[in-house]
Amino acid sequence: MTLAQTKLPVSSNETPVKSMGNFWSPIDTLRSEIDRLFDGFAPSSWHAPDHSSFGGTSSGLNGWSTSLAVDLVEKDDTYEVIAECPGLDAKNIEVELSNGLLTIRGEKREEKEDKQKEYHVSERRYGSFQRSFSLPVNVDADKVAAMFENGLLKARLPKSAEAKKNQRKIEIKAA
Repeated sequence: MTLAQTKLPVSSNETPVKSMGNFWSPIDTLRSEIDRLFDGFAPSSWHAPDHSSFGGTSSGLNGWSTSLAVDLVEKDDTYEVIAECPGLDAKNIEVELSNGLLTIRGEKREEKEDKQKEYHVSERRYGSFQRSFSLPVNVDADKVAAMFENGLLKARLPKSAEAKKNQRKIEIKAA
C-alpha cells in the first residue's frame, strides 16, 4: 500500500483581514471572551487551545471548530502547524497567508443521504471551519509551505536566517 502525499498551494494576499465574528454561536462567543480574559493571567498561553504564541483564533459551524485539533510545534529552525482534518480531501482545504496571519479553512460537505434509510443517530459533522494564527515575527513568510497526508495538514513555517543567527543557549550556573 502506497501513501499519497498532496502538496497544497499556500496563497499570499496582502489585504486586511476582517473578522465576521462567530455570530451564529453565542456559546462560542462567550467561551472566546472568557478565554481572552484568562489569557492575561497565564505566563505562557502556548498550552491553551485556540490561544497560543501564534495568537490563534477559530470559528466554525455546528461545533466543527472544536473538532479541528491543531498542534503548534517549535523546532530549532522552523515552526509547524499540524491540523487534524479527518474525512477531508486536500481539495476541500485552503491555506492562506495574509498580513502575518496564517489561515486554514475548509469545508466538509454532507454526502447524499438515502431517503429510504431511517437514521437513529447521526453524529457526523458537516460544515465549514476556519482557524487563524498570527505568525511569530521571526517566520520567513516567503518560505511557508503546506502538505496534506492521511487526514493531517502540516504547515511548515521556517524561521528567518536572522532569527536563527540570534539564538543562543544561556548557561545556568548553580547558586
